[in-house]
Amino acid sequence: MATTIQATPRRKSAPITFRSPTGADGPAVWALIRACKPLDENSMYCNLIQCDHFADTCILAEMDGEIVGWISAYLLPNDPETLFVWQVAVSDKARGHGLGRRMLFELLDREACDGVMRLKTTITRDNDASWGLFRGIARRLGARIEDEPHFTRSDHFDGRHATEHMVTIRLAEALPRAA
Repeated sequence: MATTIQATPRRKSAPITFRSPTGADGPAVWALIRACKPLDENSMYCNLIQCDHFADTCILAEMDGEIVGWISAYLLPNDPETLFVWQVAVSDKARGHGLGRRMLFELLDREACDGVMRLKTTITRDNDASWGLFRGIARRLGARIEDEPHFTRSDHFDGRHATEHMVTIRLAEALPRAA
């Protein structure tokens, strides 16, 4: 079921709808990620697999029939109480409307995430937008946020990529999950 949210931007825009992806969305997701620098690009096949195999924990945002937002996420295989958020992409056309937050709360409201007690993601120190998103999510939920180096430049990236910090938000059971 798609949820429609009327954005309240500085300029007039079309309503934003949310839905689960399908395999046919893979190329459009790949193109969105490529347009959202400095996000790491995956192969189109990877995005196709995400759309097809992980549709219950991934989300698309559309405006006027165009994909303007994407979150890829999955439940950790050895810890189904943890939702790992792989990527958040928001088109220039939809920035400034809290779309990343809205998509994440929409995901948390899905049946597939009923047992989720923790959100995890990895973020490089220089990714201000992602830090802002996840700190804002933690504040909104009244939850704690923790981070520690996880995939390091020297041990995991052969010196070619900044260290990724594992960010964990422990969701408070008593708080509603509405955006």
